[in-house]
Amino acid sequence: MLVAAQTEESDTAREQTKAEQDVDQVRQRAARDQQRLDSGAVTSPKDLANLQHEIASLAKRQGDLEDVVLEVMERREAAQERVTELTGRVASVQSKIDDASARRDAAFEEIDGEVATVTKEREVIAGAIPADLLKLYDKLREQQGGIGAAKLYARTCQGCRQELAITELNEIRAAAPDTVVRCENCRRILVRTAESGL
Repeated sequence: MLVAAQTEESDTAREQTKAEQDVDQVRQRAARDQQRLDSGAVTSPKDLANLQHEIASLAKRQGDLEDVVLEVMERREAAQERVTELTGRVASVQSKIDDASARRDAAFEEIDGEVATVTKEREVIAGAIPADLLKLYDKLREQQGGIGAAKLYARTCQGCRQELAITELNEIRAAAPDTVVRCENCRRILVRTAESGL
């Protein structure tokens, strides 16, 4: 819209310049004819009548062209107002875009910082976990969309959201606290807590 308004303003500016040049040409020609008439150089009654007729025609033509100039000036002024309004709107939208981009960049920076912190924490924790369990966890995590272990909460695996069968719960109850237990449905490692419902 802004480009269209700017183009219209530019076009009307050229049109106005052309119309003003046309008025100037007619005005100069009428002034020359008036000079010839006033100088007395034209003595023939027929030539005088023709010259007076031409001066009158040029005056009418000048008036018509001046009306065209006024009409073009009005259109140009309207186009300039649209350009000003749209430029303001574009600036407002650009300001909002810049603000949103700055907030997005700040959020990315914060997320990158959190990722770095969590990655360091994971490395520390991973160092304390037996290698075979860590290998199993990483394999499951890759297979299960990034989640290799899930909390067992109220007899439900929080990874697949499935309630465990009573036989499966009995097996988990009977397992030693340091035994790695897995969900029969999604195969994730189950993390047992006091809220597991065992």
